[in-house]
Amino acid sequence: MAISEEQAKHVAKLSKLSFSDGELKDFTDQLGKIIDMVELLEEVDTEGVPFTSNVAQSINVMREDVITPGMDRNELMKNVPESENGYIKVPAIIDNGEAGA
Repeated sequence: MAISEEQAKHVAKLSKLSFSDGELKDFTDQLGKIIDMVELLEEVDTEGVPFTSNVAQSINVMREDVITPGMDRNELMKNVPESENGYIKVPAIIDNGEAGA
């Protein structure tokens, strides 16, 4: 399946990536090859093949859920570069509901 440069630009924006014109062409080609590989896998007959969720034979070991005291908020805030109203302030990554801000 061929992918257009506009579609690749959209994926890049959603991924917060920026490319020069030359890099965008390479990204578009690579993304198209990835989509082609996925489409090729769709042709494999998996009828009768059991679902595999984990190939390792490990078993989760559950532990007793024990309550432990948390860290003192004042002590924590001493190590925070910026805080507001008792919360740690971090940079915004979404602006006006649009990704890629």
